[in-house]
Amino acid sequence: MKRGIAVLLSVSALVAVAYFTVSKWAIRHETLMFYDPARGNRPVEIDLAVRWDKELEANADMIKLPVAILNHGNTVKFTEYSFLVNVFAARGYLVASIQHDLASDAPLVTKVGELYVGRLPQYHRGIVNIRFAIDELKKVQPNADYDHLTMVGHSNGGDISMYFAKLYPDQIKKIVTLDNLRVPFMTDGRFKILSFRSKDPVFKADPGVVPDDEICERPGSRSSVPHSSTTTCAIPGRMRQRPRFRERSTSS
Repeated sequence: MKRGIAVLLSVSALVAVAYFTVSKWAIRHETLMFYDPARGNRPVEIDLAVRWDKELEANADMIKLPVAILNHGNTVKFTEYSFLVNVFAARGYLVASIQHDLASDAPLVTKVGELYVGRLPQYHRGIVNIRFAIDELKKVQPNADYDHLTMVGHSNGGDISMYFAKLYPDQIKKIVTLDNLRVPFMTDGRFKILSFRSKDPVFKADPGVVPDDEICERPGSRSSVPHSSTTTCAIPGRMRQRPRFRERSTSS
């Protein structure tokens, strides 16, 4: 299920600009493996990325690194988002892309009629992974701001990101999702949300997940349809919904 690749490639213009920036600033990648004793030493693997110069400044107590947590989509490995990780790292973030699923885990299934179509156990597992990873990262990268997270997620990872924000809103600064389908956006203005949406005719967001036109038309907001395949909703200081890109394939 490479549905994620199709959506992510849709933001190619943004990525192209980001890679131009990356060519100027060297980014260090490191793969870390931690074991959670509270869950039978469950392995939690992380791809960590940070700009060399920003890391040096942080180590010298000159700055505190902003932190971005990246959550992968179903069956997509955490290492397949390196170009997106580099976008944030180039902007000075300490970026942690976390592997949530193991080969021994039960496959993700859809249970119609249940809350979040039966995926709540996977969301809880992802949240435990995130909180454990943050606790471990504090030991290796102490000069970072773990109290104001930018949460990034694709598909199922976007739902994990949104559910984390639902449980721990005071720990969230921004959320970026790519085609999350199950967990509704929080539009109470506590943090900013940027979401990239596909117009896949099969895999559609559940009712109530994406804010409706009434929210987009509130005073101070903007809603427009510049192309037949594009809708834009901007709520200043709160939520922005980016163009809905078409993608090619499979599940979420």
